Amino acid sequence: MAKSNDPLPWSLFAAGGMVAALFMPITILFTGFAVFAGWVSEQQFYALLHHPLTRIYLFFVIFLPLFHGAHRTLLTLVDLGLKAMRPLLAVLLYGGAILGTVLAAVLLVRL
Repeated sequence: MAKSNDPLPWSLFAAGGMVAALFMPITILFTGFAVFAGWVSEQQFYALLHHPLTRIYLFFVIFLPLFHGAHRTLLTLVDLGLKAMRPLLAVLLYGGAILGTVLAAVLLVRL
């Protein structure tokens, strides 16, 4: 049986989908509504944002859904008839996910 690299993208796809489904709604609620509705003061929000565990949480909430979206988009484009372009699409999509991950890491470290 030939060895395959398929488990790596599929594991990132599954983890990204789980993170997006479980943690993204509460992150959007907190960052998008709680502060502006006055439920949390801006000082509390900034103090929480500067906590190292919050930065790690935000990194995973950004990193894993990026790979989920890249894998889902790649498979959708292949199913739509772009199978011959799969290597190029994989480089572009996964490269974008890697670039987004690096940018997220840099921004969260500088925060």
